[in-house]
This record gives sequence, structure tokens and C-alpha cells, in this order.
Amino acid sequence: MDFVSDTLHDGGRFRVFTLIDTHSRMALCLQARASMTGSMITQFLDQALVEYGKPRRIRCDNGPEFVGKALDQWCYQNEIELYFIKPGKPTENCYIESFNGTFRDECLSTNWFWSIYEAQIIIEKWQREYNEERPHGSLGGLTPWGFTLKLGAESTI
Repeated sequence: MDFVSDTLHDGGRFRVFTLIDTHSRMALCLQARASMTGSMITQFLDQALVEYGKPRRIRCDNGPEFVGKALDQWCYQNEIELYFIKPGKPTENCYIESFNGTFRDECLSTNWFWSIYEAQIIIEKWQREYNEERPHGSLGGLTPWGFTLKLGAESTI
């Protein structure tokens, strides 16, 4: 998980919380807000757990939203390992960094946002297309959703 920042038409800043599954490349959560707290991050993670299940580990940098008590307690209560990359070593979180670059190139940089609400709508549309329509070379030409379905089918055989 990580953050990407962008600007509204009037110069106002906003951030997007990004969460992906490194195995399926599925974009699990993209949430745009003017600011975010650790408690908000745990709410986004709760939603992702309901929709996608529980991971063994979450990898992130040492941002203030991630190193606070709220996320630490949430991970402890949910029995999820919280793994912090070394400061100044974004290559240790290369999957989310790559995703964030794609997200910026294909969504943020190609749209002009009038409000955070509008940004969230456009981001959700892009997320659906990314997960359900966009094939990935690293997944053998499948979409993240298709890859996930294939894994589910293979695990029941």
C-alpha cells in the first residue's frame, strides 16, 4: 500500500490511497481524500478484507499514516504482519511503485479533476477497467480478475 498525490483544477491537493494484491496485481482499494489518517486507512483495509479476504502481510513505507498506533493495532487484531520497507528504498515495494506509475500515467495525468468527489468517480471507473479489462503480461495476458478466477478454478480441481 502507498499514496499518490495529485492536484484539483483550483490548485487544491488530494491524495489517493492505493492498495494492490502483489500476486494477482488486483487493485484492491483506491481512495481519494484531501487528507488521510491512520484510522481512515484501517477503514479502507476493513472494506478490502470483506471484499477480498485477509492477506498474510501488508508491505508499506514509513509514512506517518502507516507508522501510527491505528494501523499497528488493526494489524495485530487481524493477525496480519505489517512489513515496513527500509527508508529511502522504494524498490522494496516495487509492485505498488509500478502500479502507482501506471495509475498516474493512465488515470491521474489524463484527467482534469474539478472536485475530489469527481476524482473518486473517475478513479473507480479506471480501477474497474484495470482489474477487469486490461490484460497484464506478467499474468500471461489475463486481467487481474481473470487471473483470480483462474486461480480459484484451479484450486477446486
